[in-house]
Amino acid sequence: MCTTCGCSLSNEVIYTDPSTGARQVVPVAAAPADAHTHTNGSHEHSNDHPHSRHHTHPHDHDHSHGAGAGHAASATPHGRTIALEQAILTKNQLLAERNRGWLAGREIAAINLMSSPGAGKTSILERTIADLRANVLIHVLEGDQATTNDAERIRSAGAPVVQINTGTGCHLDADMVARGLRQLQPQRGAMVLIENVGNLVCPALFDVGEQARVVILSVTEGEDKPAKYPHMFRICDLMLINKVDLLPHVRFDAARCIALARNANPNIRVLRVSAETSEGMEAWYAWLLQQAEAAQGG
Repeated sequence: MCTTCGCSLSNEVIYTDPSTGARQVVPVAAAPADAHTHTNGSHEHSNDHPHSRHHTHPHDHDHSHGAGAGHAASATPHGRTIALEQAILTKNQLLAERNRGWLAGREIAAINLMSSPGAGKTSILERTIADLRANVLIHVLEGDQATTNDAERIRSAGAPVVQINTGTGCHLDADMVARGLRQLQPQRGAMVLIENVGNLVCPALFDVGEQARVVILSVTEGEDKPAKYPHMFRICDLMLINKVDLLPHVRFDAARCIALARNANPNIRVLRVSAETSEGMEAWYAWLLQQAEAAQGG
């Protein structure tokens, strides 16, 4: 049970390479990629993470190991829940920073794409892969609760991809992305686009080591989503308003949507796009190429 977001994770996460059919099944209860070992008040991390560098860090963050473990925690159920949430997010943040360092060392731009189900993340990825193939090598981590349907679409579009199936889990976390990167093995200077599980709540809580975050909102969802789910828009660098080709046929106030997004995050950039007609996609591509240039020290 993920007490931070309330989702009930299944007992395994499945990583699939659709090009070969290779599958890796990782029990959720298994030691995570950082495999903490306590030694004289410090943590040592195993080398099965994408980082090749072994490192230690001070034992200065909270863990909840249950009663009798010798770690401070409130005796009330509420206090234990708070301590566990803090431990989950602290461990995730450490892994996210390791992912970020691994990616930066290889000059790889990693972009976390988030949205509600059906907003058009996969369609945008398909067109992006096709149109940018001459400019940058794109790899994809594809997050869904079940099936490899979207990974097959990405593979057909021409990009290396690993499908991460989370079972009943509602988001990707830094450990899942670390394992996905090990299987994906992106080339130096490439771009990794991470299609998160469709959800406007939980993915916003979990840093996965990305360079930038993008929220995709389709005009069929209504313009009030930034007011209903402000944290998602608060943590994102860019909002794509997708399916603008449908504007003549739906009730959607684009100006109000943008105003609500900027109430949550005054610095959020907004682009209006259509994966169907390619309207606005050149501005999206220019933004992506700027991210790639920044990752390579430009």
